[in-house]
Amino acid sequence: MELNLHPLTVENQSGIIHVSDKVFGCSFNEPLIHQVIIAYLAGARSGTRAQETRAEVSGGGSKPWRQKGTGRARAGTTRGPIWRGGGVTFAAAPADHSQKVNKQMYRAAMRSMWSELLRQERLVTVDSLSIEAPKTKSLLAKLKPFQENNILIVVENQQENLYLAARNLHKVTVKTVTSLNPVDLVSAEKVIITTSAIKLVEERLG
Repeated sequence: MELNLHPLTVENQSGIIHVSDKVFGCSFNEPLIHQVIIAYLAGARSGTRAQETRAEVSGGGSKPWRQKGTGRARAGTTRGPIWRGGGVTFAAAPADHSQKVNKQMYRAAMRSMWSELLRQERLVTVDSLSIEAPKTKSLLAKLKPFQENNILIVVENQQENLYLAARNLHKVTVKTVTSLNPVDLVSAEKVIITTSAIKLVEERLG
């Protein structure tokens, strides 16, 4: 089946590249995007809250005193819930907050977000974006035409100089196509992507 092509302007040289409507021409599916983002954030929760039961608290193996004759209540261990340093009666266990999202739903949500970025003119395509040295000043010079606060730069492969230069910029994020997540896309005011990276996006989501 032949796919429709949608023209996309290249910023750093006069020209137009064509992308498929299958990835960049989808309708905006807000409920699906919301579900995928909530699932992603839930999966990032550590869920490490935990307490020890009386069986997990160390010590308390011997009877603290003899059964009769002391005038005190019977006790078999010092690690019961009523003792200081003892276990918790209904101890909290590590929780799994992850939510199930299948691949088809995830890819459909990503296609919807890419399409919305293109419709809102928040997607800028450049031939390449690289700097010779890992200097923040060099990257700021490249980003001078863009006045947005939150800028997401998407490249095909990891570029060390670009990553190090953006590390000091609070509102600039550099990601590869394989490391992108839905939160990155929805939180960015402007997405700058190289032509090689946009072709890789088509391959992964097409």
